[in-house]
Amino acid sequence: MATLDQKSPNVLLQSLCCRITGKSEAEVAHQFQYAVRVIGSNYAPTIERDEFLVSEKIKKELLKQRRESDAALFSELHRKLQTQSVLKHRWSVLYLLLSLAEDPRKPSSRVGNYAALFSQALPRDAHSTPFYCTRPQSLALGYGERTLSASLGTSGISSLGVYTLNGPTPTPQSLLAGQPPQSAAAAAAGQPLGSRLAWTLPTNCSPSSAVAAPNARLPLGPSASTKAVRARREGEVSEAALVRDILYVFQGIDGKFIKMSAQDNCYKIDSKVVLCKSLRDTSSRLAELGWFTTKSVHTTVYDSISKRAHKTRWRFSKSQVTELLRGERLTVRVSAELQVEDDQGMSMCPESSLTLRRLLVWMYDPKVRLKTLAALVDFCQGRKGGELASAVHSYGKTGDPQMRALVQHILSLVSHPIINFLYRWIYDGELEDTYHEFFVASDPNVKADRLWHDKYSLRKSMIPSFFTMDQARKVLLIGKSINFLHQVCHDRTPPGKITPVSKSADTPKDAAELLSDLEGAFQEKIDVAYFDTSKYLLDVLNRNYLLLEHLQAMRRYLLLGQGDFIRHLMDLLKPELVRPATTLYHHNLTGILETAVRATNAQFDNAEILKLDVRLLEVSPGDTGWDVFSLDYHVDGPIATVFTRECMSHYLRVFNFLWRAKRMEYTLTDIWKGQMCNAKLLKTMPELSGVLHQCHVLAAEMVHFIHQMQYYITFEVLECSWDELWNKVQRAQDLDHIIAAHDVFLDTIISRCLLDNNSRSLLNQLRAIFDQIIEFQSVQDSLYRSALEELSLRLQYEKRKQQREEEGQWGVTAEQEAEEKKRIQEFQDTIPKMRSQLRILAHLYQSIVQHFLVLLMTSSDESLRFLSFRLDFTEHYSTLRAREPRLRASLGATRGRRPSNI
Repeated sequence: MATLDQKSPNVLLQSLCCRITGKSEAEVAHQFQYAVRVIGSNYAPTIERDEFLVSEKIKKELLKQRRESDAALFSELHRKLQTQSVLKHRWSVLYLLLSLAEDPRKPSSRVGNYAALFSQALPRDAHSTPFYCTRPQSLALGYGERTLSASLGTSGISSLGVYTLNGPTPTPQSLLAGQPPQSAAAAAAGQPLGSRLAWTLPTNCSPSSAVAAPNARLPLGPSASTKAVRARREGEVSEAALVRDILYVFQGIDGKFIKMSAQDNCYKIDSKVVLCKSLRDTSSRLAELGWFTTKSVHTTVYDSISKRAHKTRWRFSKSQVTELLRGERLTVRVSAELQVEDDQGMSMCPESSLTLRRLLVWMYDPKVRLKTLAALVDFCQGRKGGELASAVHSYGKTGDPQMRALVQHILSLVSHPIINFLYRWIYDGELEDTYHEFFVASDPNVKADRLWHDKYSLRKSMIPSFFTMDQARKVLLIGKSINFLHQVCHDRTPPGKITPVSKSADTPKDAAELLSDLEGAFQEKIDVAYFDTSKYLLDVLNRNYLLLEHLQAMRRYLLLGQGDFIRHLMDLLKPELVRPATTLYHHNLTGILETAVRATNAQFDNAEILKLDVRLLEVSPGDTGWDVFSLDYHVDGPIATVFTRECMSHYLRVFNFLWRAKRMEYTLTDIWKGQMCNAKLLKTMPELSGVLHQCHVLAAEMVHFIHQMQYYITFEVLECSWDELWNKVQRAQDLDHIIAAHDVFLDTIISRCLLDNNSRSLLNQLRAIFDQIIEFQSVQDSLYRSALEELSLRLQYEKRKQQREEEGQWGVTAEQEAEEKKRIQEFQDTIPKMRSQLRILAHLYQSIVQHFLVLLMTSSDESLRFLSFRLDFTEHYSTLRAREPRLRASLGATRGRRPSNI
């Protein structure tokens, strides 16, 4: 058997007719057809679908007929009915009953839809139909003899509401076959409105609990007319007139006695008006609501005019309009208490029960809401976008659930444009923020080569307070990555294929749901878009533009990591670089560079990354080729975002420093080779043994110093920093991480290579040491040149002497021997000068090293302090410690703790 939920409306209607009449289905065929025709009529009610307004009209009707007890009973039963969930459209039932009780003399065009309205209120399930509760017999009716048929005209629908309330429902007389509807209406004459109201309420709504005694009236006190007469006698303004003024004030309109004071910026009662203190105080408290309304209206009008200017301000204004309309609706309801319907020809009810006290109670909640709105208006003045959302969000931190719900609603309206901006940015890369309300800013003047660094930025003042900085940074990176792919990488992949496009916040409700779970659903959306977009961008850079290969090429060539290439390049360039800088030609050096590439392992690198070139620095007077030569590496396209001009200038500085240090190593190698080659040749000149020993000692000191510096630069600076950079690059989640790691890498090597501003004095001392090495090479070359020249002359003298002896002649004449001795003596006289020159050079070199060690020990960088320990690892500078107390203390302290990486 089908349940009631599965039956058609016709079957349910026929069952209802059977239940009302108490007859079988065959006997109610006529009544069923009539009910179908009535319920199928299509008429609209003439009043607003408002249960409160209809119930107030019913109570007013009862009070007009001096039926205060019935009004009290109806109020109690209606209150209990509101707690039940049986009826879905209670206002339809009340509207039907009210219409049935209208004045019979008034023509009605709404009769046709009474049953339709009543049918809307019926429950879907017959089991949920409420039982009809009986009215107490002792309750005085006191209602005039009025027939329902007269009130309903000739529509014949009057019988639907007329049947007794005790026991099973009898058949209405108007629905009996062969009887006119008027007979049933006449039978129901004399039924009071209270009785007609009671039939719609559940059985658990006992009216006896709401009425103290039969025929009892509510203690309403003196009538309104008596109060008015007394007020006129005493010259006071009546309370009804004040109520009328208050209703005007609620709408922001000056009343007769209460007007806006521009000086005090509030509504005030005219001082000339005679009024008791209680009414004056109550009116002042009520007039405050009008001031809040006026303030909100002014802001609403201003923001409505600026609708096209600021979307968030307009949303904020819309929320105020909603609250103002809500208050206006309540004001209209209150005004209905003072007026009867216009078609009855009355404009005011002098005996209305509406008082200032009642208004004060009714307007408490609207006043609190408008007060909150007024505070928001003051606090949000001049704000827009995310700043406005932050201001509204700060007001939601309250313990009042109603105020918190109000602020959350306003926040959802204000945040709706921001969420839409955000979705278009992270899924499409579009930023249509004409009036700068979003927290991502764009600079249209920035060109494509600086898009990643300068075009987009965070407008921190516009970041809503309920967003974290990490979320804002990810939002910025997502849209920036999409635009970078389209504009710089020329990648035409649709955004939907990079990351799945999520549903946007189409309504403020969607925005409210999103904001309610900022750490859940919202964070998940941001994370998914961030990881997908960043991963795709890094794949494009590595696959299409060889980002990692270019990074390794920088390490091999500009940071001298390709040892065979750098050594061979120096060997080829030496004849050119020893010449004055002004005599160098770029094409000659470029040809030598290409030769070095083809002769070493550099020839196996990809042609796309082997973009080396020669660069000549600015020439200063006295510079040689060593001072102005530099390698250059060309980068373009998207990878120029990582290798910016600033980065390439850093690489150039580091290369020049490393090239100079490598030159010192190369120079000392030549010095050592010269000493080893000439040592045997100059054994025949014992007078040079002291000078040569002095050269060997000084060269050993310099070799030791340069080797330690090279170790420090190569391993502790370059290799350690590179290993850290490479690990960061492998773990990078977005392009910003790679750029940041690369910048840290360059800053680290610049700092530890003494190229930053804090190490300027150390760098000057180191360059002075390098200059002393060059000077020492020049002195030693001069010494060897003189010594070898002298040796050559002596060998020639001995050779001539030997030849003459073989010819049987005297070896030399006295004059030749004297000349030879004189020349030897002159040479021997230059040896003290050489020794003195080497002594001065060694002393100057040691003084510079001494100062350099002191600066290392006083450095804040621990690695530089350990470098001073390595430079004196064999206690070579013990003599210097004796001369310099600061150095002795520093080196002594360092010697007590060895570095962990040695």
